Formats: sequence, structure tokens, C-alpha cells
Amino acid sequence: MARKAARSKARRSTSRPAPPSDGSPRARIIGALRALLAEQPSERIGLAALADRAGVTLADLRGEFSSPLAVLAAHVKEIDRQVLAEIDPEMEEEDARERLFDVLMRRLELLAPHREAVHSLLRSARRDPPLALALNAMTVRSQQWMLTAAGIDASGPKGMVRAQGLALLYANVLRTWVDDDDDQTHTLAALDNQLARGQRYAGLLDELCRIPEAACAFRQRLRGVRRRGRERDHRVAM
Repeated sequence: MARKAARSKARRSTSRPAPPSDGSPRARIIGALRALLAEQPSERIGLAALADRAGVTLADLRGEFSSPLAVLAAHVKEIDRQVLAEIDPEMEEEDARERLFDVLMRRLELLAPHREAVHSLLRSARRDPPLALALNAMTVRSQQWMLTAAGIDASGPKGMVRAQGLALLYANVLRTWVDDDDDQTHTLAALDNQLARGQRYAGLLDELCRIPEAACAFRQRLRGVRRRGRERDHRVAM
């Protein structure tokens, strides 16, 4: 892990500029929300202020999004897309933890220009449970994609549990990242520690998932024994 951590740290020593906006109303609205979040809490951001900052009419805003929360979901989706577009083929030979480490650090790179907006959202979520639940739902969907990008199965109930666990671990890393300095030393350590913890929990999950399978096989064997017993009793009765 140390070798990859050092490589990731070196790669991230050069700051990445924010991706350029395509100038469309949708892109301007997403950018406007990011800018407003960096200046004020999310609960103070109204539709009129969002449209004004984006330079669009309310009709344009309504045509693209139903609420500021929908704009935030579009921002998360755009970050997902950028991460998925930059999957490093050299990581294919690494183990799952290394691949996931690389994917999540790439995500933090892309979020770097929006650090103040992320910090603002984290503060708002602590005092607004409905916002926290909405952010969690977005993050779980996002982390399903991140798991898949790292070559880890994210399908079915087990995949959903993995994504929820990773969402919680990622939120813990974000709390370190928002206050970290440019060399990201604390973020790298936090992510490494959180993934180590997640790896231990994933092992426990695998064991728990095998328990129902074993119980099901036992019930099937028990039914077979009972059926054979009934058939034997029936032959004796005849």
C-alpha cells in the first residue's frame, strides 16, 4: 500500500484545474450551485438566487431541474462520469483495495476545486437530517459506480450493503479532506485507514452471507431426510 500511496500522493502534488463548463444552461446551473454553496448554507439557496447566479430564467431552470437538490444530484453524477472516464488501466493487476484507493483519490482530485462547497454541505447535513438522508442516498448510488470502477461487485443486496458501507467510510474521509493541506497527507492516511476497516467488515459480511446459504442447504437436506422417511413408512404400511 505504501508504494501506491506514494505514487498517488506524487501525482496529486500538482493541482488539477476545474473541468471547463460547456456553457449550456444545465452546466451553468450546476456551476452556480457550487459557487453558492461555497458562500452560504444550502438552506439559504433559493430557486431565484440559483437562476440569477446561473444567468438563466426561472423557466430555463425549471426546464432543467426540479429543485436545488436535483441540481446537486446532477453535480454528483457529473463527478461520477469524470471518474469513470479516467479509470487507470495500469491498476487492473492490483488488488481490490488498491484499485478502490486509486478510484476514490481520483474522485477527491476532481472535487478539489469545489472543496468549500463540499465543506458547506457537510456542515448543513449535520443540522438537517432530511438533507443528510438525501446526501446519503446520492452517495450510495455514486459508490456503487465507484465499486464497479474498482472491479468490485456492487450488484444485488450484498452490493448495496457494500455501497452503503463505502458511503459511510467515504464521508469520514471527506471530513478529513475538507481541512487538509495541499499535500493531502492526512487524507491519504484517512482513506488508507478507512479502507482497511472496510476490508475487515467486508470479510465479516462475506461470512454472514454464507450463513443463510448454509442454513438453506441444511433445510434442503432435512426435507430430503423427512421425505425419505415418509416414503419408507408408506412402504412399510403397504
